[in-house]
Amino acid sequence: MMSMVTLEDIRFAHERIKELIVKTPVMTSTTVNRMTGCRVFFKCENLQKVGAFKFRGALNVILQLSDEERRRGVISHSSGNHAQALSLAASTLGIKATIVMPRTSPKIKVDATRGYGAEVVLCEPTLESRERISNEIIEKRGQVLVHPYDNPRIIAGAGTAALELFEEVGALDYVFAPVGGGGLVSGTALATKGLCPEASVIAVEPKGADDAYRSFKSGKLHPSVNPTTIADGLLTSLSKMTFGIIREHVDDIVTVIDAEIVEAMRILWERMKLVVEPSGAVSLAGLLALNSQIDNKRIGVIISGGNVDLAGFFERYQI
Repeated sequence: MMSMVTLEDIRFAHERIKELIVKTPVMTSTTVNRMTGCRVFFKCENLQKVGAFKFRGALNVILQLSDEERRRGVISHSSGNHAQALSLAASTLGIKATIVMPRTSPKIKVDATRGYGAEVVLCEPTLESRERISNEIIEKRGQVLVHPYDNPRIIAGAGTAALELFEEVGALDYVFAPVGGGGLVSGTALATKGLCPEASVIAVEPKGADDAYRSFKSGKLHPSVNPTTIADGLLTSLSKMTFGIIREHVDDIVTVIDAEIVEAMRILWERMKLVVEPSGAVSLAGLLALNSQIDNKRIGVIISGGNVDLAGFFERYQI
C-alpha cells in the first residue's frame, strides 16, 4: 500500500511552517549515553510552541486552508496538546477555532486552549461524545474539522521534527517515538525511512493502552478500550491511515509500564533539566526497556511534549 504522505510532503510542510515554529534543540546527556552504552540524541519537542510537536501539524493544516475555509473557522476534538496547537495556529492567522474537550481533561490544558483564543466546548470523556458534539457544531456552523492525527497534512507536519533531527545529526541506527493515535510516529517513520532507510523505527506505547501494539502484532486494527495510564496523551486509537503507515514503515512496537515512564521522566528532569510529560517520556522508557538488545548505536529519541500540571508540586511549597 502506498502511503498518502511522502518525504516530499514532509519537506514541503517544513518549508511552509519553518518561520513560525521553534526549531527545537537536539540535546544529549553523558549520563544517558553511559546508561545505554549508545549515543542518544533527543529531539526536544517539549520546547516547541504550546509545549508539543502538535503545533507543527496544526500549522501545516491552517496554512493550507482556502480563504473560504478560513472564514468558516476550524474545529477539533482533543484532550490536550492538539487542542492547544490548533488554537494557537488558528489565532496566529486570525481564524476562529472551536475545541471539543472531555470534561476530565487536565485543567492546565483546558486553560491553555482558552488562553490561545479558542472556544472550548466540554463533553463526556468518550470518543462517541467527542465526535457527536463536534459533528453537531460542524452542521450548525460549517467549521472545518482538523482531526488530531487522521489527516495527511497533520502527519506531514509531525514528520518535520524527525526531518530536522536527521539534518542536524546525520544517520541514525534507531529512532524511538511515542504512539497514541499514530500521527507522530507515522510522520517520524516516513521521514526516517526516506532519509535513512537502514534505521529502525521503534514506536513506544504504555502497557495500559496497548491497542497499537496489539494491532501491530495481529495485523488487525484494535480500538483502544478503557485505557489506563499516566500518559494521558496516548489514550486514543489508531486510525486506518496511521495503522497503514505504521504497518508499512515501523519496525516494532514496544510497551512500557507506568513506573518505567515515571523513571524516564525523572532522568530527563534530573539529568537534562527537561520538563517532559509522561507521553513525551515513553520514547526514552522504550529505549531503556530494550537496552539489553541495543549497544553502541546512534539513537534518536523524539520527546513529544512537556505539558505537565505542576500545580500540586508548587502547592507543597506555598510560602
